[in-house]
Amino acid sequence: MAETFFSMFTPEEIARISASGTRVTLPEGWAPISESTGADKAYVILDGAVSVRSQGVEVARLGAGDIVGEAALLNHSLRTATIVALTPLELIHFTHDQLARLDVEMPSFHQALEKTAAARFPSPEHSSSSRPPA
Repeated sequence: MAETFFSMFTPEEIARISASGTRVTLPEGWAPISESTGADKAYVILDGAVSVRSQGVEVARLGAGDIVGEAALLNHSLRTATIVALTPLELIHFTHDQLARLDVEMPSFHQALEKTAAARFPSPEHSSSSRPPA
């Protein structure tokens, strides 16, 4: 089974991360993140599945335990993909400020964000593999 964002944390750390955001429910078909928009939020998927689409083409599917929207926040860039709910979703919504606070208060959170972003956006010298944008 592939490693998810949440699989990098202890149950206590997951509880702390979860308490730092707002739990939301979104319907199937909803697009909480749109390509080429500003980065002001990220989500951790608690239940459900999403399609990650770049220029209208699906580049990945993500599910429970995965984070979406973190890369543009980390890179201070526009969104590189649209996230579309394939099923009803249970999510934890994080504002930029909530993520920044966790990033400072929990070194393990910062490390997991960096690891996730690096896996999705390999450096040019390691660009032989295709990873999903967020």
